[in-house]
Amino acid sequence: MNTCDLCDLHGDRLRVIELPLRDYGGRLAFDGVVSTVRAHEDNSRVREAVAESGHGRVLVIDGGGSLRRAMLGDLLAAKAVENGWAGVVVIGAIRDSAAIGALELGVKALGTCPRKTDKHDRGERDVAVEIGGVIVRPGDWLCADEDGVVLSDAVLR
Repeated sequence: MNTCDLCDLHGDRLRVIELPLRDYGGRLAFDGVVSTVRAHEDNSRVREAVAESGHGRVLVIDGGGSLRRAMLGDLLAAKAVENGWAGVVVIGAIRDSAAIGALELGVKALGTCPRKTDKHDRGERDVAVEIGGVIVRPGDWLCADEDGVVLSDAVLR
């Protein structure tokens, strides 16, 4: 079901991320249970997450909105596909957008930047983050498509 129909059916049970996220992945519509990373210009925790089995989950990366360093590139995105992640939502930048667009992975981000992150082993995993006016918690259900990103405490169809 698409995000518009979900909003029509479930109204206030859904939380809508109110940010101008752009589609970059080869899959425009995706959904799954949320896992989170919070880190600023260091994708060490992202690398850890995508190296694990995704089981159809969606990784939400709170990069603080920074467009100075890319939190996801083609190698990490390919690892996410290999390990069964459904999608990645980056509140920040990605790089290698053409290569990511060829992957069977949903990827939404604020923009692109060719510069990679520093690796200082910083960041947190599976913590609640505030993004686009909503709280996103590990275990939430996220549905994304061309019209936006919605979240719920439980899977909705």
